[in-house]
Amino acid sequence: MIIRPQSKGFICLTAHPDGCAKNVESQIRAARTIPRGSGPKSALIIGASTGYGLASRVVAAFGYGASTVGVSFEKPADERRTATPGWYNTAAFERTAEGAGLKAWSLNGDAYSHAMKQDVIARLKSTGPVDLVVYSLASPRRIHPDTGEVFTSALKPILRPYSSKTVNFQTGAMSDVTLAPATAEEINHTVAVMGGEDWSLWIDALEKADLLVPGALTVAYSYAGPALTGPIYRGGTIGRAKDHLETTALRLNDRLARNGGRAVVSVNKALVTQASSAIPVMPLYISILYKTMKSKGFHEGCSEQAVRLFSEHLYAKTPPPTDDAKRIRIDDWEMRPEVQAEVAWAWDRVTGRNLDRYADLAGYREDFFKLFGFGWPGVDESADVDPQVPIPSLNLQTA
Repeated sequence: MIIRPQSKGFICLTAHPDGCAKNVESQIRAARTIPRGSGPKSALIIGASTGYGLASRVVAAFGYGASTVGVSFEKPADERRTATPGWYNTAAFERTAEGAGLKAWSLNGDAYSHAMKQDVIARLKSTGPVDLVVYSLASPRRIHPDTGEVFTSALKPILRPYSSKTVNFQTGAMSDVTLAPATAEEINHTVAVMGGEDWSLWIDALEKADLLVPGALTVAYSYAGPALTGPIYRGGTIGRAKDHLETTALRLNDRLARNGGRAVVSVNKALVTQASSAIPVMPLYISILYKTMKSKGFHEGCSEQAVRLFSEHLYAKTPPPTDDAKRIRIDDWEMRPEVQAEVAWAWDRVTGRNLDRYADLAGYREDFFKLFGFGWPGVDESADVDPQVPIPSLNLQTA
């Protein structure tokens, strides 16, 4: 099959296995820059196949030599379509880990379900308990494991409509967008999907099965952002979910601390991900942010963020203090006053006619397609490739 990018809106419908392997290879190179020291020995990554979850798995394994168990929900290729990028990422990660003598197991299915938690517990009972649990799920939908209720998240403001400008990152066309405020049900649904309940259920299950090493650490990921994106992000439905996630971290930390452990939320930088591409306003904001941070020489991607999180915060001998809400902040470079002042200045002036002057939309678009394995140097996208790539350890689950 000759695999080309085929996109629809903010979704790419195809993925290239060789390009996804280049993505993993690039992240492994970044992880190997960490001076080997004290770090995780056995890690469970929930949401391990893309974005910050994949970067965390790579850093744990190739930065510190940890064995890893990764949970994700990806689709394999068939006769008519490619696999999802997370499938190819996981396959490439496992192949390289095996070659490096690192232990890695992957499970595929609904991480929200009790069945998946039990499958992971069965795996860990044969491989040993973990000292790191990374929670990095990004799903628009959740089936509650007890009630069967289906929750669907909403990307909406709260209390009042929100109007702003946005950009179609595929075409560069700018437009105005107005979003109606969320209903109470939409707020509750978003918290149910993206809040901390499932993270807590994972820790409950692992503790009950005695599969957390004394002193174990667990981390989940969040985003804060500036006032510019506040109405649609931190002040909107997603923000309510992040509030719940961060409150959950405080409760989990109190529990784990009794045995020397810790639970923490890391507030990360805005990056191009499948999830962020779906949020109105964010592609334009991120494009302007990219141009600003690149001009100052401290732009980061997922792998650089994960390297800094692990080496300077989670496993540093003397980590920087957390913020007033006891959160790690690796969005600190994004939130520097001089960066945000320049972003706000550009935001007020950007139009469809001067987009290239104020925003790095080309960089945004490049990063987006690289998520799916397209645009990586050294990959011949005109070559015939086999889309059916196995994941060596996979015990395929059904959702």
